[in-house]
Amino acid sequence: MRAPAREQLIVDEAVRFFAAHGFEGQTRELAKRMGITHSAIYRHFPSKEALIERVYEQVYLSRWKPSWAGLVVDRERPLEARLTQFYLEYVERVFDHDWVRIFVFSGLKSFDITHRYLTIVAERIIAPACAEFRHELGLPTPAEAPLSEREREMFWGLHGRIFYLAIRRFVYGTPTPADLDAIVRDAVTSFFSGSAPVMRGIVRQGAALE
Repeated sequence: MRAPAREQLIVDEAVRFFAAHGFEGQTRELAKRMGITHSAIYRHFPSKEALIERVYEQVYLSRWKPSWAGLVVDRERPLEARLTQFYLEYVERVFDHDWVRIFVFSGLKSFDITHRYLTIVAERIIAPACAEFRHELGLPTPAEAPLSEREREMFWGLHGRIFYLAIRRFVYGTPTPADLDAIVRDAVTSFFSGSAPVMRGIVRQGAALE
């Protein structure tokens, strides 16, 4: 087997291994599972951390669609429609056994995979969604009045509600609806049905305190 193919095989198996055992799993056990020598792994990756970085690139960065950032700020459609499309596509991409379990194990063991990924979500989805919601409601722009923690938490609440389905399915092993599309649509619709007065109150209260 050529080196690039062997390297990819190690990464693929490492994804499954870490998803099953967490990051406490040793590379020696990974090698045993693959039927190769321990040193064979280190011919391709200088350290366990380097292997974990490749896992991050393959499992997380490769599934993030660059078009999502543009979708959120596309004012040709209402924000509710944009976020509905985003979350339908997001669920299709990330509701995966290995993706979810590695994400959880990373957070528990203080690896920065979870932090780095959530930073992407915060910068490319949460903050822009807050700004777009202000625009729809005729409220000051972030340049005129900085986004507040409370505004961001509103949208994190929506994000968390949808992602919790994946936690239930792949971490807790409890039943989840077969038709996730309908659940996603319900979550976004219910969020927008009651969030406008809250957003107005948060922004106006913040402006009054300045």
